[in-house]
Amino acid sequence: MAHYASPTITLIRSLQKHAHVLSLYTKDMPYTLKADIIDLSFDTGRMIVEVEYTGTNIEHYLADGGLNFDIETLKDSPVTGRETCSFSNIPAKLYKTDSMMYQLEFQLPENIFSNVNNELARIPFVLGMQTRARIEVFQHELNVPGKLRELSVEGCTIEVDLVESVAFNAGQEIPGITLEFPNGDSFFTEGKVQHIRPFGNQGFAVVNLQFINLTSSKTHALFHYVNEAQREASYRLGIRNSMTHPSALFIPGLNEKRILQREAREKEKHARQIPMERDIMKVAHQLQIGLMYMKSRRQFPVDIFYDCVDTLLCLIEQDRKTFLYILSLLRDKPEWVRHAVQVAGKLADMLLLRHSPASEVREAVLGALLHTMGKPLLVSSSLPSLKINMSPAHKAILRGHVAELFKVLRESDWEPSPVCLDVIENANERLDGTGYPAGKQGKQLSGLVQLFSVIKAINKLQHTRNGMQARAPLDAYRQINDTGKAYNKAALIEYIQLYSSNPIGSLAKYTGGFLAWIMDIDDRGMPAKVQVVKDLRFPCSNISSIISHSDLMQIGKMEKIINPADYEFMSM
Repeated sequence: MAHYASPTITLIRSLQKHAHVLSLYTKDMPYTLKADIIDLSFDTGRMIVEVEYTGTNIEHYLADGGLNFDIETLKDSPVTGRETCSFSNIPAKLYKTDSMMYQLEFQLPENIFSNVNNELARIPFVLGMQTRARIEVFQHELNVPGKLRELSVEGCTIEVDLVESVAFNAGQEIPGITLEFPNGDSFFTEGKVQHIRPFGNQGFAVVNLQFINLTSSKTHALFHYVNEAQREASYRLGIRNSMTHPSALFIPGLNEKRILQREAREKEKHARQIPMERDIMKVAHQLQIGLMYMKSRRQFPVDIFYDCVDTLLCLIEQDRKTFLYILSLLRDKPEWVRHAVQVAGKLADMLLLRHSPASEVREAVLGALLHTMGKPLLVSSSLPSLKINMSPAHKAILRGHVAELFKVLRESDWEPSPVCLDVIENANERLDGTGYPAGKQGKQLSGLVQLFSVIKAINKLQHTRNGMQARAPLDAYRQINDTGKAYNKAALIEYIQLYSSNPIGSLAKYTGGFLAWIMDIDDRGMPAKVQVVKDLRFPCSNISSIISHSDLMQIGKMEKIINPADYEFMSM
């Protein structure tokens, strides 16, 4: 006779078959803790996880009545092919097994369908159940895409990209929530944000929403969708005495099939990530998690930000040129994140090459990572997104980003060091007094800030923003040089001598009709190693071939540096 396992065990066993991450979380701690499953009893549902923790307050992760954790599979991509599940308020016993090692023992719940108010089932979307969602955060202004993770007749949980989480606040009313099921059915209603938190370790957040202003017809439709979701989940989990056929609601229609094909191509791109790329992408994600806590809870998670700083410094020490190359891969990240990480990375690189004191470097890089964070803190109905082309009114709001950041820092009782404060406060000032917020000039600005303002200006000019086309490196250098006394010319020359007019991470066009990313340059500032990604004679096909030195003759001579945005179909 076959042994019957509970649906919960079946689910976790299924996730264990793939590379996965288990993350402990609690509302009082900005960090999630990675844990390893070391035992799971098929017979009893008893589970033991092990976690390494160097702090002294691990008990906080058992607050509010029990243990909370997420499991997500890595599979091939953090964008497609992910499976997730979450458990909350599970009574657990904590054991310390070594100086920094702990074990947590607990009993998994028998029922996978948790109840709301002990009456209404909340259905998790598991084992490939897909339903897309759109949240209209500000009416007619901002729509955030996501994926449905849980559904009940009272509300739902939607997973969104971490960068989009800045638009949400607890208690915020949402004018529109749209759920789009695979077969083409859709459901629309209004809602209210209950809470929001980071989810796992791959750059996502979950928004818990309460449905409001439901009509009787919408309530009837919700009961239908919840019942069908429970039928589908039961079928996939092999629950006994349940329906033996899948729900028609989850059979993909033509539109869903097209979307899945696009996601499969995205999966291929992410499968090519190298370890350092994953590390830098994690820094970008951690910045956004820190922002979430600053905006929604008025907390400043200082450890998260210092970890980001230390990661960047460590990566430079490991392999400086690979680090510079990977920085360019951030171009698809949100503008404020991309800019912050790239300029912080360049500042760290230049200060380390100057042999600046380690403590000064660390604080300066922290300031560089934080200096743009006031911008997403300003997102509201008056400034619904940082992605829009800014009107004069929007630009006026954004000029208050430094003051907004300091306001949040004061509320969180965190005081930056003098070096960090200098960078945050003066990063947007100019030597000729044309900067903001205070119009400082000349000797009022430190040498550190003068260097950083050059790095910032070059970075801005080399990326498309507010309708302005990106400039080639040499054009950017010339424009900054031609601005009179706004920037420190010695710092500009130092930058050019270090990175050349063909900087690592740039996209170059060659006379043979090839496009290639520059991975290394020689002493003359010319490409010494490239990744060839496109033969323009075959525009519908991508290639990936790394060549260096004498082999570069195969693709001809370098013509010029071009804007990657002109070739959006192409990935590294």
